[in-house]
Amino acid sequence: MRHIHLGTWPRRELFKVFSTWDYPHFSMCVNVDMTAFYHVVKQRGISFTVATVYILARAANAIPEFRYRIRQGEVVEHEIVHPSTTILTNEDLFSFCKIDYVEDFSEFAARAADKIACVQEHPTLEYDPERDDLLFMTAIPWVSFTSFMHPLHLHPADSLPRFAWGKFFEEGKFLKMPLSVQAHHALMDGIHMGRFFAKVQGYLQQPGIVLGEI
Repeated sequence: MRHIHLGTWPRRELFKVFSTWDYPHFSMCVNVDMTAFYHVVKQRGISFTVATVYILARAANAIPEFRYRIRQGEVVEHEIVHPSTTILTNEDLFSFCKIDYVEDFSEFAARAADKIACVQEHPTLEYDPERDDLLFMTAIPWVSFTSFMHPLHLHPADSLPRFAWGKFFEEGKFLKMPLSVQAHHALMDGIHMGRFFAKVQGYLQQPGIVLGEI
């Protein structure tokens, strides 16, 4: 982790402006092409949830702005950020599930399987408010939404990026899925979200390379 020197940071004026706003977050929702990715995931018998969490975490780790966090008016950059996703449990309730990120998918999938099994047996909504090297994620597979907004703290404003994906739908010969990203505007702009979506789509187009051999 490194501390960003605000005096020489190129976006210091943007940070100064948006840090004072009551609601400094913005979001984008994009229909990503899942055709190739879904085919490979199903063919190999891979958990779709685990594979999706991995793709999003890998793309976020590849873009510095998704690793920035605000701490008491200062900005830090983590070397690695880790997904914390919701997992459906009994009686239509959910549990938080933190998974340590590694770039090798087979190792990530093994870690994820262990964590998911654990939280399904012992659901929890506990989290460490001091830990900010996380990426909050959730699946809404019942609805093909066109926008999405996550709950978050405003005072001080939470700076963790949030992700949500919805129900598949067909568009011509393509299988698409809504993907929403929500982030703190003091740390990133639309161009950075655009790079994130481009990175995600690139991974989805090359599932055999990105997921490797299981």
